[in-house]
Amino acid sequence: MKPLDKILITGCGGQVGFELTRSLALLGEVVAIGLADVDLTNAQAIVAKLNDVKPTIIVNPAAYTAVDKAESDSATAYAINATAPEVMAQWAAQNGALLIQYSTDYVFDGTKEGMYTEQDTPNPMSVYGASKWQGEQLVAANCAAHVILRTSWVFGAHGANFLKTILRLAGERDTLNIVNDQIGAPTSAAMLADVTAHVIMRIRMSADADKAALYGTYHLTADGATSWHGYAQYVLGLGEQAGMTFKTSAAKIGGIPTTAYPTPAVRPLNSRISCDKLKRTFGLSLPTWQTSVAQAFRLVAGK
Repeated sequence: MKPLDKILITGCGGQVGFELTRSLALLGEVVAIGLADVDLTNAQAIVAKLNDVKPTIIVNPAAYTAVDKAESDSATAYAINATAPEVMAQWAAQNGALLIQYSTDYVFDGTKEGMYTEQDTPNPMSVYGASKWQGEQLVAANCAAHVILRTSWVFGAHGANFLKTILRLAGERDTLNIVNDQIGAPTSAAMLADVTAHVIMRIRMSADADKAALYGTYHLTADGATSWHGYAQYVLGLGEQAGMTFKTSAAKIGGIPTTAYPTPAVRPLNSRISCDKLKRTFGLSLPTWQTSVAQAFRLVAGK
């Protein structure tokens, strides 16, 4: 009988890491680590932790995600988003482990009119996006047995995110103005974790000769797309339907262009990424962003 996998999950305190600890528990022995367990800016510390745990699967959602702060703290962003995945990839290759790495829509510049596919060449416009793109390249170059999952606009019942922020602000402010020209797919951390479990199972159940066809880069978001403004209206609409009291309303949320809300880091205006490759390869259908947001809302609001 094949022994159970030992699965190392980084970033267990984050939205995706928290959900992965749940979704991967049935696949093997999970070791979940966070900031207190290993310094991801220290390559030697990463290797020491890997040597200690000896995972057969490494799942790395940990990332430097302070997008604006990264513009003035690029060294830390690159250490966590590029060098740390490289170290994990090298260890995985040397020890026969599978590596699951997460990336972002920020690797693209957002100027394409249609949906981005895995064949489109990244052109990041921010330090965060550039560091994640470099991490992708280093993973692919150092470990054949890898899966990179690019996602966008992540939210969940655990941790801080846009959904929770909108509910809080609507209870505090008479007016809200939200950017309406950035388009993407709000994506549930729980869904990301569940799909990750499915991907890992498919790879582990496949014959060795078939595994290589499953490795590579995939896009993974909820189906559909909206703006941050549309997202905010939907969240507040759910709250209103549930009888929550706000100082403003979904109908009164104002829409503003990105230029009216300047930030240190450039955001891609078009974050729509096609998940057709993932659906086709792994036989999946994905929920709409509305379905995922409604599920998280019920958990967050207790409705």
